[in-house]
Amino acid sequence: MPASTLDERTALIVVDLQHGTVDGPSVVPTGPVVANAARLAAAFRAHDLPVVVATVRGGPPGRIGVLQGRPSPATDLGEVVPGLGTAPGDLHVTRTGWSAFAGTSLAGLLRERGVTQVVVVGMATGIGVESTARQAYDLGLHVTVVQDAVADRFAQGHERALGLVLPMLGEVATTDEVVALLDARAS
Repeated sequence: MPASTLDERTALIVVDLQHGTVDGPSVVPTGPVVANAARLAAAFRAHDLPVVVATVRGGPPGRIGVLQGRPSPATDLGEVVPGLGTAPGDLHVTRTGWSAFAGTSLAGLLRERGVTQVVVVGMATGIGVESTARQAYDLGLHVTVVQDAVADRFAQGHERALGLVLPMLGEVATTDEVVALLDARAS
């Protein structure tokens, strides 16, 4: 279901568009994902709406099978990819769990700004994006996920999130649809 409307105070949350995620394997090309996220960020900034850049460093304690035996990542893997672009007014959070809300002040930052809806983009569809959307939903926020601005390493996670989970949490839209809604509000 495409996005039907955007609340007066909607924020964009960009999840993990950093070297450690974008440079790895993906079921969809990450170049267009980053370009679409950058286009959305520019549109949100132009409409004076919050842009949140969420990155991950480390992770929660515990045994994670998919990561066992891998060497520690290089330090630049946590840097935001240049194609995204950031601006001085952007909000930055560094998460420790799967959700952009995990171990961060994001909920309070959004509340302080009167945000009632979030648009979520980034990596990985079935992990960071889905977890962020779930948490936003649980916090009572309206949720929109932009399907052409998300990617995942695993086809099953990407397809399950976009086809089953995310439509139950909110709306799934395209970059063009969200930008058109932003522009229509300004007219």
